[in-house]
Amino acid sequence: MPIKRRTLLALAPALITSGGLLSGRAVAQAADPRLSIRAVGNPSAKVHVEEWFSLTCTHCARFAAEVFPEIRTRLVDTGRVYYIFRDFPLDQVALTASMVARALPPERYEPFVLALLSSQDRWAFGKDVNPEEQIQKMAALAGMSADTFQQTVHDDKLRHAIMDEEDRAQTQYKIDGTPTFRFNDKEQVAQELNYEEFAKKVEAAAQ
Repeated sequence: MPIKRRTLLALAPALITSGGLLSGRAVAQAADPRLSIRAVGNPSAKVHVEEWFSLTCTHCARFAAEVFPEIRTRLVDTGRVYYIFRDFPLDQVALTASMVARALPPERYEPFVLALLSSQDRWAFGKDVNPEEQIQKMAALAGMSADTFQQTVHDDKLRHAIMDEEDRAQTQYKIDGTPTFRFNDKEQVAQELNYEEFAKKVEAAAQ
């Protein structure tokens, strides 16, 4: 079963202001390139798959490690699937990590996200670990300066924008856990899938 979302408003009420939830999605994306779609593959592919994920979701991490590489090779790189990453942070640590990932150049987004998912035990769940410090170290390896990192993690507009999108997903698609997949807006699956199950969903969506 997917991990259920913990309400961010309850975790960090100080993060929310009356103006934070009023920005329009299209306007925000146009004004801030960090909010543009993060995806891999050919946008003209017959099947578009969206994955709502959290960087602190262990189910998402297992899917990324065990299933996504085959999807990437057999479905994305062959032009059959356009794969879209959708942020759905389950807690403040995941939200911070999502902000940093989006602040990187688009071509570094996928490698950085996959690196975070593959090392959750070190940066998110390690004993006596400061997650923000660990995220900064990984961001530095991806080319982000210390100044840019600090500006990013304290950027309330970016924080609100990601949370707005999360709220939109809850309202529009009733998403409340990760990972959740949508195939061409035809079918929604709120659980981990193995490659065979995923490929079948892609085949059905292509019909």
